[in-house]
Amino acid sequence: MDHGVKVASVLANSFSRRCSYIAESDAHVKEKAIQFGFVLGGFLSDAGWYGDAEKVFLSCLQLCTLHSEVLHCFRAVECCVRLLHVRNGNCKYHLGEETFKLAQSYMDKLAKHGHQANKAALYGELCALLFAKSHYDEAYRWCIEAMKEITPGLPVKVVVDVLRQASKACVVKREFRKAEQLIKHAVFLAREHFGHKHPKYSDTLLDYGFYLLNVDNICQSVAIYQTALDIRQSVFGGKNIHVATAHEDLAYSSYVHQYSSGKFDNALFHAERAIDIITHILPEDHLLLASSKRVKALILEEIAIDCHNKETEERLLQEAHDLHLSSLQLAKKAFGEFNVQTAKHYGNLGRLYQSMRKFKEAEEMHIKAIQIKEQLLGHEDYEVALSVGHLASLYNYDMNQYEDAERLYLRSIAIGKKLFGEGYSGLEYDYRGLIKLYNSVGNYEKVFEYHNVLSNWNRLRDRQFAVADALEDVNTTPQQTQEVVQAFLLAQSLGPTRPCLG
Repeated sequence: MDHGVKVASVLANSFSRRCSYIAESDAHVKEKAIQFGFVLGGFLSDAGWYGDAEKVFLSCLQLCTLHSEVLHCFRAVECCVRLLHVRNGNCKYHLGEETFKLAQSYMDKLAKHGHQANKAALYGELCALLFAKSHYDEAYRWCIEAMKEITPGLPVKVVVDVLRQASKACVVKREFRKAEQLIKHAVFLAREHFGHKHPKYSDTLLDYGFYLLNVDNICQSVAIYQTALDIRQSVFGGKNIHVATAHEDLAYSSYVHQYSSGKFDNALFHAERAIDIITHILPEDHLLLASSKRVKALILEEIAIDCHNKETEERLLQEAHDLHLSSLQLAKKAFGEFNVQTAKHYGNLGRLYQSMRKFKEAEEMHIKAIQIKEQLLGHEDYEVALSVGHLASLYNYDMNQYEDAERLYLRSIAIGKKLFGEGYSGLEYDYRGLIKLYNSVGNYEKVFEYHNVLSNWNRLRDRQFAVADALEDVNTTPQQTQEVVQAFLLAQSLGPTRPCLG
């Protein structure tokens, strides 16, 4: 595949033709073909060749519909689950919704005949679909339903995938304790069952990295993402979608990690590798490019700000602008205006316009981002705090609107402390902003106060995250899977835990 030989397409097309030939054959011939299709489609899906895997599973589904026996209903459900997975992976979200509804119709047929199919994998994939579309409340609700379906004897792969999806849903709902328990158990299960060089283990590591990044353990997040990338490169080679997504995750975490140091070479390398791979194997308007381009644009903007050559600075800012606009258009096409992903792109453009000294445009973008995020996520979400802090910075450093800036900084700080505690890394920028603001208005008592606050924050940061290796922190003798599931469901019935680092 790396050398341009379209092996996956040849295999998928050949299987599809074979299925059309045997449409009139006996049921056992079709059953054999369906089983082979699951193996072939599973291989193509695991390898990230989603379009070809989709073709195989559609052919299998077509064979399933030619018979109405209970066995073929079970096969059709399994087919739909696999089809939903590859459509999620390929960002075909509108088709994903149709696939879920089709699976439900087959479930209903089975129920009428007194049969039940386990719904864990199906609900897990629905959770992934809703998460990708930023429908976080619904994703969280369905992950609970998926967890209820985990029973003894379920394939480990299904259990691991449900735990992963549930953990991510908990992260975006800021249920960090639950997210930690779920993802650590998923990492442990994958490592014990599949081994530490298996792609499924790398899947769990990417989601563990996502958890660590979101609880502000950025250094460990970078290390985990690097381990996941190493595994994927050794398994899949170079030009592969799984490798590209690992590069992108590592690029973003490296960007966050090095934000205060200004050393972005490593982050830029991984962002460009992600874009190179995706543009080589997918259409140029593929949604996966939106996030990779966004990450590269963020990095280029920071490099431009630190650049002492005016011409180079303008060139980098313009390139970042083009990337952000492209990402915004892809997001709007896929998700519409009223979506968290679209709001993020507006916020990114707001920051960029500030760097380009287009302050009114910057203000407009930040306000738009805040309004969308508040309506979708509530007034006290991390994403809202981020945009509020960025608008405060614009008012403080460039528009001299100090009263508005102070109010926004204090709001951003309150949300950050409530969600992440006193040692949250993002507080530094708000504290420094307030020190600058109070200096500007001559309130030196407040300047002194926030210098002390910043010193205390630095001491807290030095003590935080004492664990040297996040993988060692994954318990080697954990609870049984059923204990983890029951603990999660029990916590659910008791109501949400307070979202903090603890």
